Amino acid sequence: MSGFFSAHPPPSPPPSAMSRRPDPSLPPPAKKPKGEDARPCDPDIMSVLFETPSGFAIFHCCASLIEGKDVLEGLWDKFTDNFNAYRLVWLKQFKTFKDKPGAITQNGVNERLSKMIMKFHFPWSKLAVAKPEYKEIVEHYLNISCVHGPAVMELMWGIQNCMQRLVPMEKKKLTEADRLPISEGLHALLSRYGCVVKPEMVSEEIVNAASALFWCQSVEKENETPLRSLGCLVNRVSGINCDSWSLLKIATAIQVIWCPEEIAGPCEEFSAKEISRLVEDRDTYDAYLDKYACLRTYEVMMRAHDVRTRSENRLKLLVDQAKASEA
Repeated sequence: MSGFFSAHPPPSPPPSAMSRRPDPSLPPPAKKPKGEDARPCDPDIMSVLFETPSGFAIFHCCASLIEGKDVLEGLWDKFTDNFNAYRLVWLKQFKTFKDKPGAITQNGVNERLSKMIMKFHFPWSKLAVAKPEYKEIVEHYLNISCVHGPAVMELMWGIQNCMQRLVPMEKKKLTEADRLPISEGLHALLSRYGCVVKPEMVSEEIVNAASALFWCQSVEKENETPLRSLGCLVNRVSGINCDSWSLLKIATAIQVIWCPEEIAGPCEEFSAKEISRLVEDRDTYDAYLDKYACLRTYEVMMRAHDVRTRSENRLKLLVDQAKASEA
């Protein structure tokens, strides 16, 4: 919700290229293959070799999923919802192996797994693997460029978190030996709220509570710059210094400006003088701000505040219960 300030409407965009008639001198576009013969043309596509308790699965995903400066902070959250996970990674094939440890060794990759990898590998793409030794072996014996690192492990954790839905053919349950280390991003968030847990203690309920808290952080991060700009405007128009105000208090000032009658009883956050100044200067704020965009931001900030309070309490309760069960 960054569109607080009023602005002139943008000029009309030029006619879309799609609306122009095709050049008859150009050959018609090639038809895309359908079904199993279809191959993605996007160079961003990469393959993922994912290890399950009884075998291996091959996924496709966008390489950009594991790129960027904030990947380690929020990639785990993208895999807290099964529906969203289906949109991020696409299962191509899954096979069980009686001798799974022998499928990839220092002596090479067995024929069955090699065919599976090569079938869904594209010359321009890379293969994400969960172990550094897999990277060395596959690159050496299959001549495929592989990637491994913290971002890849966040992706592997996410797939594992949704494994029952993403790989429904896998019937074996995860053992402690199979379970990947806890996601770095999830661990950082839990630590921020004083909750330290072992990987085997991370339940679906804990992940969901942590995801709700991550959403609250994302709302604050998204609105921090526009709300601070709004605070500067309040200082300039009404002479109220907002430098020490929280983002929630600045957002609440929006409610005071346009809807003072909805404040039940005395407002603890604002003095009577501050309320009076904000209301008196309403006409000036009307000239500078988009009232409805501001009020929507107030609503989402209040919702984030309420969700944070409930989710933080629930998270601590769930972690205490997990530790008690383990003990």
